[in-house]
Amino acid sequence: MDYELAIVGGGPAGFTAGIYATRAGIKAMLFDSGVGGGLMAISPEIENYPGFKSISGMALSDLMREHVEKYMSINFGERVEKLEVSEDEVKITTSNRDYTVGAVIIATGTEHRKLGVNGEEKLQGMGVSYCATCDGPFFKGKKVLVVGGGNSALIEAIALKNMGMDVTLVHRRDVLRAEEVYEKRANEVGVNILYNTHLDEIKGENIVESVVLKNTKDGSIKEMEISGVFVSIGEMPQNQLAKQIGVRLDDNGYIKTDKNMRTNIKRIYAAGDITGGLRQIVTACAEGAIAALASTEVLGKIYPY
Repeated sequence: MDYELAIVGGGPAGFTAGIYATRAGIKAMLFDSGVGGGLMAISPEIENYPGFKSISGMALSDLMREHVEKYMSINFGERVEKLEVSEDEVKITTSNRDYTVGAVIIATGTEHRKLGVNGEEKLQGMGVSYCATCDGPFFKGKKVLVVGGGNSALIEAIALKNMGMDVTLVHRRDVLRAEEVYEKRANEVGVNILYNTHLDEIKGENIVESVVLKNTKDGSIKEMEISGVFVSIGEMPQNQLAKQIGVRLDDNGYIKTDKNMRTNIKRIYAAGDITGGLRQIVTACAEGAIAALASTEVLGKIYPY
């Protein structure tokens, strides 16, 4: 075999799995189709990861990556396209070549959920964004809209306001889902919140020019001039590899695991946001550690739990 363990996904779960695996004497490799960090890397501000009162997602991602690279190299920009599981090994086909390993940890995480409204796809990257950290600086001094009502949406709205934008947040219900601390802070910094409001359409030829908003109670329609739309309405599991090999999923598409992060298929483990549940950085790290050490059971190693 080329390696004993392959970790697919370079977010907090994958990074932690890499650290624990190599420290336990497992010859491991880590693949990430991008530059690592997952959705953690594009979070404007993280305040609930122990040890850091406040840290940007990119900064925390960089620290984790540097820690992993102390023990192993990471195959950035190499996408895992196919898994083939047999009794004795797992064959991996990537965008570069084929590998054979003894076990795989799927830590592919989630991707941003789309609104599915007219104009969204056409104007993505031209005023429609899913990352305030990445694209916010381009809109300084302009009027932008944030869509969503959870913690992420409020955090992004606050971050954009602090960057110097006129920010309006729209939520389709009359009560936000976010923690009270974020709602209070949003009000303090001057984020305008429109409740019972649904984004119906995004307009513009080459860039975002306006949005059409619909009141969910009385059905009234209004158009608002806007320069940018930041969508923050949750995530969807990146479960393509799991589906491909018949890994059991729950009703929402997340991978089902036992307490040792085993899936229903021998040699395949899963960790992080792809397993659903709380979907926090701290739980992703914990699951990555568990999955890495649990994989010793199929690698002919015994780890002293």
